[in-house]
Amino acid sequence: MRNIEIFCENISKYRSYPLGTTLSEIASDLSIKLGYPVYGALVNNKTKELSYEIVKPKSVRFIDYTHPEGARMYLRSLIFTLYHAVSEVFPGKKLRLEHAISNGYYCEIEGLDREMSDEDVFALKEEILTLVREDLPFERRGMETIVAVKMLNDMGLDQKANLFEEKGNLYSYVYYLKDKVNHFFGHLVPNTGLLKLFDIELLHDGFILRLPDVDNPKQLAPFVNQEQLFAVFQEHKDWAEIHNISFVAQLNKCTDNGTIGDVIKISEALQERKIVEIASKVFDEKKKIVLIAGPSSSGKTTFSKRLAVQLAVSGLKPKMLSLDDYFVDREKTPLDENGEYDFEVLEAIDIEYFNRNLLDLLGGRKIELPRFDFKTGKRFFNGEFMEMDDDSILIIEGIHGLNPGLIPHIKKSKTFKIFISALTQINIDEHNYIPTTDNRLVRRIIRDSKYRNYSAADTIKRWMSVRRGENKNIFPYQENADEMFNSALIYELGVLKKYIEPLLKTINENEQEYTEAVRLLKFFSNIKRIDDYEIPPTSLIREFLGGSSFQY
Repeated sequence: MRNIEIFCENISKYRSYPLGTTLSEIASDLSIKLGYPVYGALVNNKTKELSYEIVKPKSVRFIDYTHPEGARMYLRSLIFTLYHAVSEVFPGKKLRLEHAISNGYYCEIEGLDREMSDEDVFALKEEILTLVREDLPFERRGMETIVAVKMLNDMGLDQKANLFEEKGNLYSYVYYLKDKVNHFFGHLVPNTGLLKLFDIELLHDGFILRLPDVDNPKQLAPFVNQEQLFAVFQEHKDWAEIHNISFVAQLNKCTDNGTIGDVIKISEALQERKIVEIASKVFDEKKKIVLIAGPSSSGKTTFSKRLAVQLAVSGLKPKMLSLDDYFVDREKTPLDENGEYDFEVLEAIDIEYFNRNLLDLLGGRKIELPRFDFKTGKRFFNGEFMEMDDDSILIIEGIHGLNPGLIPHIKKSKTFKIFISALTQINIDEHNYIPTTDNRLVRRIIRDSKYRNYSAADTIKRWMSVRRGENKNIFPYQENADEMFNSALIYELGVLKKYIEPLLKTINENEQEYTEAVRLLKFFSNIKRIDDYEIPPTSLIREFLGGSSFQY
């Protein structure tokens, strides 16, 4: 029998194995020891399950929960196990995974005509633990799509079945867990015995599914109360259900039947109405400073400009101030744990000078506006001044806008704080949600390519560092907001598809970022392309696509 040579990145060694050897057998032979159990591997930078058979020379890197792909495998597997438990505890009812919240995942049970109780939660957990103790395999099987569609429909998984039909593939794959069938857009762990750490807690009309902490998988991720964020999710969920666009297949149907133009108009009108409502609150409460914060690619800049327009309609005189112009000189910038400049921390801002300018402006005094040269790392002045009168209002945009340490000398009664993020409103199907971080990453890849000459690989490479900065400096303060704004548009993934796919395809197989590119391309294969000619020039999404009537 012919042998196949593989290179194991975990131990930096070549080994030869018979044709058809599985990844599980290779991991055992090489005695692969990671910090936590092995869930799968990256084979030529593509995610594969341990049952995958090697038939050509490959580069293999085994992964556990600490790798993003490993964490995703754990989540999908736990959702399937939960789905099985729900079918046993609540026969005839449906599990629906809604969105990520509070370091967990919010779920509801459709068809339950009463509130969930502590007894219900206990029963679900016990059923899952039984499946974990049985150490059952997740079995992946291929079959004719027409057969898979019937099986999914029989299981009540209509949205999954609809997507299978739309894609038009002759063959499709489903997963089995005992007598239950399901489908996930990504791989699973080998067996239920690996799903030992989880919890379920009641929350509103459903419950939170809690998972291990990525930084310390031996313990659960800490629960974070996010009532305001939850309310925003629910508001947009209700809107999506009213218009029957809660899932990708329903959005695709609008594209097919020619009603997508109406969806675009309604989505844009909904955002405009929300901006008008926020502007009215700011005006009625007689605020002098509006602070706008949000994570990368949330649309802060366009939102700030649209809010300024609505404040002007109310008779105010908006003045714009950017925190980016108040960076300390480069040599005073704090360093991170790797000795690199850390521009994400509050200490990278000249807080004292910034507050002095604010107090002068609020006191009716004129200031000379600073500018920051990112090439030289120095502050400079170009003779531009600003002053405020009784009708003026200051709009300040920056990642630290909600941090209490930003304006310690300004009275809270003078400020209005807004948190903005792209909170995806639709899901792929009943059990495959769309992370808000994916929406923002795609926006950023497109913007960086168009305006900053960064490749898709460059942006993906920086993304984890960006996320760490957000988790440290933005998200802990989001509940301090007086108002939250969702910048995601229900139709935008269909529009982004045209722009993102060519960029992701430029990433080569030998680049580590290829793993993420493959995952995103697979995701967008489910979404039908939407033309952008009906998107107005003031739309938030124009900040990333181009064609905006605002100056940036």
